[in-house]
Amino acid sequence: MKRIFAVGLVVLLLVGAFGYLNRKAIILSLVTNAERMVVETNRPVAWDQGPKEPKTAVPGAPPNIIVILADDLGINDISTFGGGVANGRVPTPNIDRLAADGAIFANSYSGTGTCAPSRAMLMTGRYPSRTGFEFTPMPPGMGRIISMFSEDYLEEAGLPQMVYNAGGDTNRPHYIDMGLPPEEVTIAEILKASGYQTVHIGKWHLGRNGPFRAVRQGFDESLLMANGLYLPEDHPDAVNAKLEFDPIDRFLWARMQFAADFDNASEPLGEEYFEPARYLTDYWTDESLKVIEANRNRPFFLYLAHWGIHTPLQATREDYEAVGDIRPHRLRVYAAMVRALDRSVGRIMDKLEEEGLADNTIVVFSSDNGGAGYIGIPEVNTPYRGWKITLFEGGIRVPLFVKWPARIPAGTVIEEPVAHIDVLPTLTAAANATLPQDRVIDGQDLMALAEGETTSLERADDALYWSSGFYKVVRAGDWKLHVNERQQRAWLFDLVNDPTEQTNLAETRPEKRVELEALIAAHWAQARAPLYPHSVETSICIDSTMAQPSCERGDYVIWPN
Repeated sequence: MKRIFAVGLVVLLLVGAFGYLNRKAIILSLVTNAERMVVETNRPVAWDQGPKEPKTAVPGAPPNIIVILADDLGINDISTFGGGVANGRVPTPNIDRLAADGAIFANSYSGTGTCAPSRAMLMTGRYPSRTGFEFTPMPPGMGRIISMFSEDYLEEAGLPQMVYNAGGDTNRPHYIDMGLPPEEVTIAEILKASGYQTVHIGKWHLGRNGPFRAVRQGFDESLLMANGLYLPEDHPDAVNAKLEFDPIDRFLWARMQFAADFDNASEPLGEEYFEPARYLTDYWTDESLKVIEANRNRPFFLYLAHWGIHTPLQATREDYEAVGDIRPHRLRVYAAMVRALDRSVGRIMDKLEEEGLADNTIVVFSSDNGGAGYIGIPEVNTPYRGWKITLFEGGIRVPLFVKWPARIPAGTVIEEPVAHIDVLPTLTAAANATLPQDRVIDGQDLMALAEGETTSLERADDALYWSSGFYKVVRAGDWKLHVNERQQRAWLFDLVNDPTEQTNLAETRPEKRVELEALIAAHWAQARAPLYPHSVETSICIDSTMAQPSCERGDYVIWPN
């Protein structure tokens, strides 16, 4: 009996040791094989059709409005500012054309360094300190898996290990219920009340359940990204680039499917998933052209929120071949994805010309945040330091181009710092609509600047603010202060003389640091608490990508989400 017991104990120990050594592969396998969405074959989207004949033209007719938002597009990924992927080998002529034909906001910022809160600020014109929408919702299990798969990289890079807040994860609402509060007023609601047909296509990420969905936040119609593959992984036209060093990428490949969903505000909500007709960026563009055609005789607002160029990295074989022999493979796939995004912008502008709508249509182009360091491509945010998931310039510097031939002179360049919170009041003013009077709108109307007037924005304290939990930043005038309470660390930069944040003046300019710390304290003194707690705290190297074995310069931030 003792011998049997001893053998059994050894077997248990061996099984336990095997399980521990292979725990990551086992957990990833469980995630991969978890219950999947039922996705039907593609079906046509029945877009609402506007009047067949145009109304009699009247002076001052409201403009059509199209907002094209890229995902994780680095400021150096477009050639407008002299950059372009692979040292300029893959230019973006259509995005460049849009910029040249209107206003370029040369000092433009996203709402924050990650996608969902930035999108919430674009939609509402309000800071998270007012809405509480501070962290990016993550699917179930994502925080735990990212934490586990980050261990080796963080150890090798000499960075603090990720902290997984299991209590915070269990106390958070379900992923589908982590949304923008319904009492917030979106730009879609404002424009809909002014007679616009409002259409959303693409990524939403502001809540998946009933009251949080796009058609319950002011959109008449919504063609939603139900999941995140651009094509099925084994599709003959797909060229994939998997990033084994990136835990986010590993999770996405394990869980993502190729799926869309369609909502109409006049019908009951449902979840009937179907496959997009082709490569996601092109499919959403196809549908956008149909929306433009369907609404050519009435004012419309189209929010085209691309998934490109977010991971997982997938390109069409045609785009992959077109960009040429670029190395490494992931950079070539990435370049091909940028090419598809640029093509989308060109097709939208060409359709407006074809329909005779270009002159009185506002086209806005931006990105939800800067390029990500976890894709392992160092040049995406050049010359700025930092990535997505930091509040350094590389994480929040984004393009903002506004074209409106009827009102905005081509070639206009504005140096004044602006941000995504300014989009709502600007479009509201352009549409001659009315801002909500029962709440503070933090953004400013940029139309006078865009039209070439020499004026200044009337921001309180001349300041812009960013935050993610205990990591807070203010830009006041040309000075920028980062304060990370978890690290007990501050970075202070003079952006006139040091626009790429190379020299930290926090110790040598204490009077300026104290001045900006007071602004931060005042801004968050009456802040609304986050809607839900963060579940992870991760270390992000400011100067190196995840493909590099060490953290260059040893400078990092701790980011809660």
